[in-house]
Amino acid sequence: MRNEIRQLIASIKPFDALETEHISNALQWVDSDVEIFRIEKPATPPKHLVSYFILVDLRTKKILLVDHIKAGLWLPAGGHVEKDEHPNTTVEREIQEELNLTADFVDKNPFFITQTVTIGKTAGHTDVSFWYVLKADSTKKIIYDPGEFNGYKWFDYKEILDTDILEFDPHMHRFTHKLLKNSLVP
Repeated sequence: MRNEIRQLIASIKPFDALETEHISNALQWVDSDVEIFRIEKPATPPKHLVSYFILVDLRTKKILLVDHIKAGLWLPAGGHVEKDEHPNTTVEREIQEELNLTADFVDKNPFFITQTVTIGKTAGHTDVSFWYVLKADSTKKIIYDPGEFNGYKWFDYKEILDTDILEFDPHMHRFTHKLLKNSLVP
């Protein structure tokens, strides 16, 4: 599985110097002998894999974010990659658990990768996060997990870029800029 994860990381086309740095660091990390999967909650080991999934309504050009209880931020939905689990499988599992939906990948490869020191109730560990883009319909009601989220909201791209980054994952503006400049999503 480590080799498959390495291939996923290497497949990501960096958007900027920071993503280039995150890719390089993630490749070195995966090539090391350290554990890359979270094996104990909340943060063992203190750096581990996460799969985010960004639901995008291609027709209305909106992105779904969830009001995450533990982080206290508007975030993409997603979760920790379980031991020896493929990150795509994490997306398929988490979208069912968290939003009662089936994953409809725009591309099976991750679109973006970040490394972030967490904040909120489980602050202080590092999430190495794959960001996957999924298709969705913003007019359909979503049944979300109230144990994880206070709610959800469909944001248009401009609204995300015009909102203080402190409301979001610290890389949300960069992700949105990459999305706007990439032909993956019109």
